[in-house]
Amino acid sequence: MKANNIFDYIIQKEEEYKREIQINDVWDWSMREHIENRSIYKNSQIRGDKKKDTIDEVPVRNIMRPILNLKYRAEDIDIKDIILYVDNSELYHLSFLIKKYHDDVYVIENDLDTFFDKIKESKIDLGGGLAKNIGKGKPEYVPLESIVFCNQKDMLNAPIGLLHEYSPAQLKEFEKKGWGKTGATTTIDELIAIAANDKGDIPGPDIKVYEVHGVLPEEYLDDNEQEIEKYEQQMQIVTFYKDDNGERKGLILFRAKEENPFKLALTEEIFNRSLGWGGIEELTEPQIWANYGEIIKKDFLDSASKTITVTDDPTIAAKHPGGLKDMDNLELLEVEEGKTVKVLDTYPRNIALFEKSVADWENHAQRLGSATDPLLGESPTAGTPFRLQERVVIEGKGIHEYRRGKYAKWVEEVYKDWIIPYISKKITEETKFLSELSLDELQKVAENVSIIERNKLIKKRILSGKEIAQEEADIYQQKTKEDFMKVGNKQFITILKDEFKNLSVKVKVNVAGKQKDLILMTDKITNIFRTIFANPQGFMQIMAIPGASKSFNDMLEYSGMNPMDFSWATSPQQTQQQIAPQTTPPTPQIAPTPKQTIK
Repeated sequence: MKANNIFDYIIQKEEEYKREIQINDVWDWSMREHIENRSIYKNSQIRGDKKKDTIDEVPVRNIMRPILNLKYRAEDIDIKDIILYVDNSELYHLSFLIKKYHDDVYVIENDLDTFFDKIKESKIDLGGGLAKNIGKGKPEYVPLESIVFCNQKDMLNAPIGLLHEYSPAQLKEFEKKGWGKTGATTTIDELIAIAANDKGDIPGPDIKVYEVHGVLPEEYLDDNEQEIEKYEQQMQIVTFYKDDNGERKGLILFRAKEENPFKLALTEEIFNRSLGWGGIEELTEPQIWANYGEIIKKDFLDSASKTITVTDDPTIAAKHPGGLKDMDNLELLEVEEGKTVKVLDTYPRNIALFEKSVADWENHAQRLGSATDPLLGESPTAGTPFRLQERVVIEGKGIHEYRRGKYAKWVEEVYKDWIIPYISKKITEETKFLSELSLDELQKVAENVSIIERNKLIKKRILSGKEIAQEEADIYQQKTKEDFMKVGNKQFITILKDEFKNLSVKVKVNVAGKQKDLILMTDKITNIFRTIFANPQGFMQIMAIPGASKSFNDMLEYSGMNPMDFSWATSPQQTQQQIAPQTTPPTPQIAPTPKQTIK
């Protein structure tokens, strides 16, 4: 049934969203309940009637948190692994500038670390993370909890409604974006006045506002019925209030055409369902049964904590109708001959079965979440070989590496469609910023600067008709490099106006080897150097054997290291030069002037 206006449409879709859908005709699923489970189970709560006091006495053993925390760490993508580069072989050196601008300016100004972390956690918890482009190349995380309606089978290909609660101060800020003006039927001040009249005072942050995005009838934009039905991608900002008769009325704060602003990151997609298989859903069953076991154990403990006396002496019962709880310590109790008074045995003999059941469910949850004991930081069993433990850790990370790779593809898409166009436009303007260079970057820049200054000196001498010795040029270059290095790794970088004009900028996410075990890597490098230093001549002879150099490179690659970093060791001639003492200094060559990157 078609809604006559945006207000009826919102009311209609809200009701539809509350109903379950059937997935592949065999599975009843509610996205609303699916999202609610996140706040319930992740935060050690249970489903039930909160009006009953007994619900607060139910023990909860949260087996989800450690596994989810492991997933957050293992599937994380560091912003520093996102590399922007200039797609031009002749101007590739400018990639250094755009990377430094990205790392030191754009990422910090737009808090990208927090954005990608929130998307990652939502994706891991619920099987999907929703992002929205709010302009100026800045993406925004959209909590799935804020969704009041969407297509539960295909979220992005149907209108999405979000519900917010704003204070008057927040609404006044949105005036800068055209709220209360563009396509509005009321102003922000009028809305605040209506909310204040309802409560008798200035309202707090509880003015409910609906934000709707999607392809909707064109008449929703201007309230004019069309002879031919047309549809437009549009954004509607709507709120409701009750009039004097108690009827619900709607007000439009903003409406305009737009492009689809959403992107959805999924994990383990499920056919015909808007969200994938998430960690909360994965662990709900083990969590419920672990809680059940804890409830039974509590009942056992409650029973065992009671001291109950039994007697076959009627005089005891007559003298102490309320039991023996009021007797003092060491007080005498008179018992008839042949009669007894004893404590009833309430020992919970079957509690071990439920302890084992809870442990079994917890182990099952760890297997489901690919969270083995080594990954959780648990100490290995005594006598476990180090290499075996290392192998277990590597294999345990496999599924997390796979999911991180899928997430990296989504991150690249966000950069390609939203971020790079903005950065490409921004850096065509002249900008200057302070950057902290790594040691490798500082050395490369210092080398380039020293070559430039050396060539300037040579040109100056030649143009003045004077000669300059190569030794003098070498000394001047070395001194320039040392002086530059002394300034430190914090340098001001200037990007000249139009320096990046019409250049193609692309992105890649370096996922492979991101979570390197630094201790393990250090151990491998130490072993390599120990072997070389123990017998350098023997190492040189081995490298001269056909195929030995290639095998050494393969070993480095399999160990997770870059063979290019050890190229000095795999070339027998170069190794000979590095180890053998030099008797005469090499003849210096004047290097061509590279493009200047630091002004």
